[in-house]
Amino acid sequence: MDNLVTERLVLHPMSVDEAERVVAGEPDPDDRWEQGYPTEGDVTVARRFLERCASTGDPQPFGPYVIRRRSDHRAIGGIGFHLPPDEHRSVTIGYGLVPAARGKGYASEALRALLSLARDQGVASVKGDADHENTASQRVMTAAGMRQIGEDERVKYYAVSWRP
Repeated sequence: MDNLVTERLVLHPMSVDEAERVVAGEPDPDDRWEQGYPTEGDVTVARRFLERCASTGDPQPFGPYVIRRRSDHRAIGGIGFHLPPDEHRSVTIGYGLVPAARGKGYASEALRALLSLARDQGVASVKGDADHENTASQRVMTAAGMRQIGEDERVKYYAVSWRP
């Protein structure tokens, strides 16, 4: 699987070797992790990715991606699909950035690239959610073209869909 490249970012498909280093918290010199990377969320995603690879094989292109700045190639977060498309050709996404990279539009830029990939791969809809207090994540999904489709006492639900 090739990298997804945007104006300011490279979304690099996580490999098994990279996931093992993220879980261990031990980067190779070439990994170039930004301060605060990997976050607790990145470690959780890497563990799940390793479990999925062991049980069903590499899910790419519907797996996790490391978000890197093009300017310095530092890992600043992650984005990806929770699972491959379901029987309705729907996927759910998640993302996160280290604190120093937040508020610069990186998450929206990365999400737009992931949505484009999903559409190109024949996905019919992409879903996401954010806690009520997480207005930054709500703005990210809205800026990337997703719309709020509902909410419950804890979270707001977002989605975007395309016609075949």
